[in-house]
Amino acid sequence: MSKKILLIDGMALLFRHFFATSLHKQFMRNSLGTPTNGVQGFVRHVFTAINEIQPTHVAVCWDMGKSTFRNDMFDGYKQNRPAPPDELIPQFDYVKEVSNQFGFVNIGVQNFEADDVIGTLAEAYSDQNQVYIVTGDKDILQCINPNVEIWLTKKGFNIYNRYTLNRFQNEYGLNPTQLVDVKAFMGDTADGYSGVKGIGEKTAIKLIQSYGSVESVIDALDQLTPGQRNKIETDINNLKLSKTLAKIHTQVPLNTNELLDDMAFGTELSKVLNICHEHELYVSGKYLATHFS
Repeated sequence: MSKKILLIDGMALLFRHFFATSLHKQFMRNSLGTPTNGVQGFVRHVFTAINEIQPTHVAVCWDMGKSTFRNDMFDGYKQNRPAPPDELIPQFDYVKEVSNQFGFVNIGVQNFEADDVIGTLAEAYSDQNQVYIVTGDKDILQCINPNVEIWLTKKGFNIYNRYTLNRFQNEYGLNPTQLVDVKAFMGDTADGYSGVKGIGEKTAIKLIQSYGSVESVIDALDQLTPGQRNKIETDINNLKLSKTLAKIHTQVPLNTNELLDDMAFGTELSKVLNICHEHELYVSGKYLATHFS
């Protein structure tokens, strides 16, 4: 029987809920003074997804430090991001501790991003199983296939922008892997790489719809408008680098068979509520008890 596998971008949820509440200084400190606002939001969000998807297996994927193999290619990769606030720092380890107690498998690999881990697991498991990915990062859309569905966080804890292969193809007029080529032209200011200056999403999509890939566009430069040709020729090195940086690496060294066994999930709600109480996650516990009991 095929399994329903839920892969969660842990840092995306932690950051999302930390900043949503810290805006009003709602850090929800426990009796030791440790802020828990990001953790509380993470817990509510994950169990809302679990309630809706009813997965048989769950893993939470994490970034492991600021530097990855992409920084070896390009020094400026993600270097423009501010340092995390003091109230967030202790929650990085705390959320993993709580996640582990809930029965989730925490997965992070040095030198790789959480997206790379998610992409690797999705590719490995989707051959025979249905895979659901919860994240806030549209980059992961490149990993969609007939058995991989992406749930992008949108509003609150239970409203998602859900992408299937069918929806992606209808909306973009592309195959998911071609999103890498689109991003190569667009660049990504959040990640610190520029792509081709003056080419935005609409033009990038049209170019890839017409020619199929970055390489094919370069081969057909004489067919483009003078303005497009000039922009691409000026930034051709950035274009090639950006494609490499935008591509999610799906060969992270992981023992996917062993991990799948560990990912089997079946923690009862009563135990989850006890863990919430133990960690003074009272807001989360009340939310779960109210909505899922």
